[in-house]
Amino acid sequence: MYKIILGSKSPRRRELLSQIGLEFDIITSEMEEIVTSTEPEQVVCDLSMQKAKDILRIISEKSNGNIESFYGSEYEGLIIIGADTVVALNNEIMGKPRDEEDAFNMLRKLSGNKHTVSTGVALIVIKDGEEKEYNFAETTEVYMYDISDEEIRKYIESLEPMDKAGSYGIQGLGAKFISKIHGDYNNVVGLPIGRIYQTIKQWL
Repeated sequence: MYKIILGSKSPRRRELLSQIGLEFDIITSEMEEIVTSTEPEQVVCDLSMQKAKDILRIISEKSNGNIESFYGSEYEGLIIIGADTVVALNNEIMGKPRDEEDAFNMLRKLSGNKHTVSTGVALIVIKDGEEKEYNFAETTEVYMYDISDEEIRKYIESLEPMDKAGSYGIQGLGAKFISKIHGDYNNVVGLPIGRIYQTIKQWL
């Protein structure tokens, strides 16, 4: 059995990992994100790996470089999970809104259109002093109904959009604006948990 660390403070990601029966601890990264690409899947792959590596750095500092002492003898090794999600409309990347006006503008653009949600996942696996890295992106197509300006303003008043990429939550009030999706629903919520499980089950 491996000790699992989720490098995210997102309650949605915590719920998704718990949903599939994984036990994990949380360590969050406060690093400054460095974006060097404009392609959504590459962006989320890069950012998720940056987060995972920063978590490893934090663990290494806490354990004075002795990673094995961090996870203890009851575990075979350590798995760090980093993740990042972006919404993209015609390759225009939309992160979390800066303010209510930014949220309004995002939702106005998404209204009546198809967009993509890409989540990048980085896995760092450590066992017997060896480190392996795995990085992938999962993309889901999301179709939105036409949304009136009044509906958008009322939705923003709920504050739900303010901490979410693309300014909406498919698992919350934002569900009423979604006509259909092609791909992994959980990926839109924040983690492609099926693909993550299939990747790490060899170590569980």
